[in-house]
Amino acid sequence: MVTEKELFEALASRHTIEGQKKISRASVAICGLGGLGSNVAIHLARCGVGRLHLLDFDRVDLPNINRLDQIGTPKTEALRDELRDFAPYINIVTDQVKLTPENITELLKDDEYIVEAFDKADQKAMLCNVVLEELPEAVLIAGSGMAGYGKSNEIQTRRVSSRFYICGDGETGLEQAGTLFSPRVAICAAHQANLVIQLIMDGE
Repeated sequence: MVTEKELFEALASRHTIEGQKKISRASVAICGLGGLGSNVAIHLARCGVGRLHLLDFDRVDLPNINRLDQIGTPKTEALRDELRDFAPYINIVTDQVKLTPENITELLKDDEYIVEAFDKADQKAMLCNVVLEELPEAVLIAGSGMAGYGKSNEIQTRRVSSRFYICGDGETGLEQAGTLFSPRVAICAAHQANLVIQLIMDGE
């Protein structure tokens, strides 16, 4: 078994010691653990983010499965167990709950960075509105426009305000494209995770 010290040193050899210390102190919430959110979590866990807060109310089904034996398992538990296989020392907090305007502030109050990874536009808007209004210290990174296939370079990261960013092409939802493919969703997830790391490393 690799020790926590050995794993830190391995990550620090890529991220620098000071950089890895920053990453190891960070707390990131991921709201929604489907194809988008689960990929964000995997990227951040591989970087050694110190605290990952996983939130979803749903259970694993065939469209978002990683392992056949996870069908019916709460998404928070399934993803937590998957992350533990390669990131055993990070602090993983799970909340198997549906986020609402009434509980968002309390659930996310300890998270510095909040990643929005919902499927539905009304849920996205609800989360963004509450976070921006009620959690003034948090940075919000939302996803918008990743349906369809191809057009990889149209997935971009843009800054909306001092603490609000959107990743995606900004327009291609499932309604417009009619299809949803894992590779393009994963590109958007990489944008979100990469931005989290950038903000942590730059101290923003």
